[in-house]
Amino acid sequence: MSEYIKKNQQTIDRWIEEGWQWGEPLSHELFLKAKQGDYSIFLTPTISVPKSWLGSLKGKKVLGLASGGGQQGPILTALGADVTIIDFSEKQISSEKQVAQREKYNIEAIQGDISERLPFEDETFDLVFHPVSNVYIEKVQPIWEEVVRILKPNGELLAGLDNGINYIVDFNEEKIVNNLPFNPLKNPQHMQQVESEQSGIQFSHTIEEQIGGQLKAGLTLLDIYQDTNGTGRLHELNIPSYWATRAVKNG
Repeated sequence: MSEYIKKNQQTIDRWIEEGWQWGEPLSHELFLKAKQGDYSIFLTPTISVPKSWLGSLKGKKVLGLASGGGQQGPILTALGADVTIIDFSEKQISSEKQVAQREKYNIEAIQGDISERLPFEDETFDLVFHPVSNVYIEKVQPIWEEVVRILKPNGELLAGLDNGINYIVDFNEEKIVNNLPFNPLKNPQHMQQVESEQSGIQFSHTIEEQIGGQLKAGLTLLDIYQDTNGTGRLHELNIPSYWATRAVKNG
């Protein structure tokens, strides 16, 4: 595990201790509702994934890629999937196990680095569910290559993707202060910013990396939507900062 990944691991764990939104496990009540088909599941901050993107998950093998925290995993399980979660945060993995124990279901929850080769055999999963998270990874193409390797033929990837806008503005989202790409490992000014904000080591990625990379790896884009941050000035101005994509592995 590289040093910047370790830094991000520590940052996420600290955020969870501080009450981070994406580290709050699903409640018992929402789990029961999901078992009845009444659920919302998110790749991006505010817009729930269309139910048509998921289809029937009964008996399907699903990987939550960088999807720890006890939020998506329980819903996917409630919908009948055989779920595996991999995440680099120890606290996010702990939440997965706690919800599984509370609701009395089995889940494989692995603490691991998604920037490295994933610990799964070829053609293992029917679906990979990947919420916004590759902002913490410098190079995303290896992720798409691994997704294609572990997906079964005609398996699907649902992914939440940052479009870079968050990285050009100041903390109050009022002024454009940065050039792109945003890469603290290569730009001292960017490193100074993330250190002052205690936001870990984050990276912007281009549309060529985020969507073109999926196509290059062997996926076909099926659908897409955009979303905002959910809070802050960019959100108030309805400026989209994320995309969500649905893609299928070419059979």
